[in-house]
Amino acid sequence: MFGILAEQMTGINDFINRLGKNLKHQFKWAKRLNIEAWRIYDRDIPQFPFAVDVYGEHIHLQEYDTGWLIQPQEYRKWLDAVVEAVVFVSGFPKEHIHLKQRSRQKGLQQYEKTGSDGEDFIVCEHGRRFWVNLDKYLDTGLFLDHRNTRKRIGDTAQGKRFLNLFSYTGSFTVYAATGGAVSSETVDLSNTYLDWARRNFALNAINENQHRIVRADVFVYLQEAAVEKKQFDIIVLDPPSFSNSKKMQDILDIQRDHGLLIDGAMKLLSADGVLYFSNNLRSFELNEQLGQRYSVKDISKQSVPEDFRNKKIHRCWEIRFQAALAGE
Repeated sequence: MFGILAEQMTGINDFINRLGKNLKHQFKWAKRLNIEAWRIYDRDIPQFPFAVDVYGEHIHLQEYDTGWLIQPQEYRKWLDAVVEAVVFVSGFPKEHIHLKQRSRQKGLQQYEKTGSDGEDFIVCEHGRRFWVNLDKYLDTGLFLDHRNTRKRIGDTAQGKRFLNLFSYTGSFTVYAATGGAVSSETVDLSNTYLDWARRNFALNAINENQHRIVRADVFVYLQEAAVEKKQFDIIVLDPPSFSNSKKMQDILDIQRDHGLLIDGAMKLLSADGVLYFSNNLRSFELNEQLGQRYSVKDISKQSVPEDFRNKKIHRCWEIRFQAALAGE
């Protein structure tokens, strides 16, 4: 694969030019939208398989796994050239470039960290504030590809009851609560993520008595909430594609289990409410029977932000009761 490497090294100027062009346009765009975290490069050039995201005054630089076979020394030389290109174009110091890369050998972690724990810092998005960390975990604490849906929820939450399932760090709830939701429940099984959500709540002056954080297996929560006859006007269901957490009663396979999850969430939805269901499994196919039971609308074209060249980074559906839609 040395021919690939030679092509990559000679094409570094193309990478620099594309980064510069994107950044020049997007700095003004991001400032106008009041966002501090966005994607400036999304594998635009195949020879440079990276995602480059701005987080405030930092860059999150992720390498996609291509399977290319390159000698470690040559690979490091290429990676260094990519990092230097990002430093040159962004103007950020090298220590603010956070690289996550695939392992070059089997048996190692898929990604290596650029620091042992990394630094927590705050980014703003549409007037909301979030804690992020670009080194400590595989994910940063804020999924940029769900920015549009977060805003949609914030814009429609006034006076509503909100439920956030597989809540991660609670960003959807932050938008709902600051958008005027009268109450909410934020459900996840991870103490790490729920503690992160609490910090995000505190950062945005959200009252935890009004907006509850619940540690639970979502499958169990749905059953118990149905027995308690809980009702919500807006529900977000954004599960991982797969999970075999020891804390869960069973393994989660979203292709197999999404019907069960959606039916469970719909039991908690008010008559004129809306469920947003999303996942990022590339091969995912929505069960056709769901369209017979509910009104299902694919809103992926609207939910994926314009700064993402990869329009298949996730799929998102708006699900309502058919009777509610007929009454509009």
